[in-house]
Amino acid sequence: MSLVELREERRSRNHAAVRASILSAARRVAVRDGARNLSLRAAAAEAGYAPAALYGYFRNKDELLLALAADDLTSLARAMRDAGSSSAGGLAGVGAAALDLLRSAETMAAASAALAESKTGAGDAERLFNGRLIAALKALSDAGGLPSDSRESQCDVVLVAASLAGLALLARSGRLGALGFTPEEMIARLDGRFRKV
Repeated sequence: MSLVELREERRSRNHAAVRASILSAARRVAVRDGARNLSLRAAAAEAGYAPAALYGYFRNKDELLLALAADDLTSLARAMRDAGSSSAGGLAGVGAAALDLLRSAETMAAASAALAESKTGAGDAERLFNGRLIAALKALSDAGGLPSDSRESQCDVVLVAASLAGLALLARSGRLGALGFTPEEMIARLDGRFRKV
């Protein structure tokens, strides 16, 4: 490897390490103050950087939120794959694992608002988020025993994912209980509707 290649590799590793430390600091701020209240300035202060330093990694708060949500999608896909491989697998087990994670992932809701307000088109952060979303949908399909071999069955996977996201929102806000339902009851209903015959 040439000296130039070694320097470039070192720069790349350093860039990745700093980005990871910024994301870690941003997650701490989001947990402490709420994801909607996350700011580049607060993340920079938590990470020990000047606010302007973050612009080399994220153009704005929305990109930072999308990066955090993309990480959450990776965790979600992993949790669903793990649940699918356990004895309590199937859609009920996978749905319960997904719901547990989604109830605590405030960045997902904040990222959806960032996507809705996106005016610049698909930047790197949005492409990363979209890729991780597709991976999470694939994990839901595989681990939940939902076929995805046709457009119709892919629609079912998206419907189940949207249902889980909605259930997480209702459970997190206390509205599901106020309506007289439990998450387990709703997941069992989803399982009954979408179970592979």
